Amino acid sequence: MFVVNVEGAIHRNDKWLLIHRSDKEEHAGGGLSLVGGKCEIEGNSSDILERTLKREVFEEVGCEITSIKYVNSSSFVTDSGINVIDIVFLCQHKSEEPYAKSTDEVDGVVWMTTSEIITHTELPIFLKENIKLAEKVLQDNLHV
Repeated sequence: MFVVNVEGAIHRNDKWLLIHRSDKEEHAGGGLSLVGGKCEIEGNSSDILERTLKREVFEEVGCEITSIKYVNSSSFVTDSGINVIDIVFLCQHKSEEPYAKSTDEVDGVVWMTTSEIITHTELPIFLKENIKLAEKVLQDNLHV
């Protein structure tokens, strides 16, 4: 079985919202990442990925998102051996200024351009790839 995790590549004014993950976090604590979290067991339901993403974004950084579009999916294994399916969505920032609302999960927020993320020497490759893919989805949607 897998844990299903969703992440939002939240875009506003040519920048992406990243969070400084709390050192308390079991996976990737202390690093920069997209905002997101795990799906909860709901039995029969619809739009669970999108609803989970909206909930997690609001819980972690106190803002609302809109225009949720699929970017990509991947799998990984956490340091403690948990298998995770991770789905990334492109989102537009809708309202409220993001801040570290859930201090158990988030130490701070930062807005960065695509080039700042791609050239950042300490960011993980998968984050850079997710942003490149989200940028492509964003550009493709602008030209439709």
